[in-house]
Amino acid sequence: MSRTAIVVGSNGLIGSELLNMLLEDDYYRTVVSLARKYLDMKNPKLVQYIIEDYNQLDEFEELIAADDIYCCLGTTMKKAGSKEAFKKVDYEYPLNIARLASLNDSQQFFLVSSLGANPESGVFYNKVKGQVEESIKQIEFKGIHIFRPSLLLGQRDEKRGGESSAKVLMNTFSFAMVGPWKKYKPIQAKKVAEVMFSTAQKNSGGIHVYESDQIASL
Repeated sequence: MSRTAIVVGSNGLIGSELLNMLLEDDYYRTVVSLARKYLDMKNPKLVQYIIEDYNQLDEFEELIAADDIYCCLGTTMKKAGSKEAFKKVDYEYPLNIARLASLNDSQQFFLVSSLGANPESGVFYNKVKGQVEESIKQIEFKGIHIFRPSLLLGQRDEKRGGESSAKVLMNTFSFAMVGPWKKYKPIQAKKVAEVMFSTAQKNSGGIHVYESDQIASL
């Protein structure tokens, strides 16, 4: 295949799983890692671009060019340190990446959002996630695919104490999460990555949103 892909945030939980899958499969000829730091891995298909400051994305416009763009950027309020900093990472950066990718004629855009994303939400985190979804929907691509996973399971490089406690609690009561509660079950980051990749290979047009329970069932 002559297709190319970019994984933005390839050192994150979903991004790292996704990057490995794309490198192991023959679907893409070239896979680009776009991250803040160099990944200690080698593969003949892998190209690494390091962008230390995403505020300067416009200077790298020519690099944001591929058939498929997988945007796996995301942070937490605690790590970001402020609402302003959080919005930069989870709204401004993904939106700028989508804008540049569209200018470079990318065909498909895949966004990792979050369960509960809603631009009208009273919860700041969910509101920002919903806002970036709506903004990206206005950008021209053949296909836009938005994934809203619940609490992610997987091995992170960083420790998130509150998140770890939530995982234990959610896993303990996951048996009771049926019916309307099913979408709140924790989900493996690897599963999200698998569904993103399989969706890309269908090459379907239009705007599609995948809730966590739907992702788990695909």
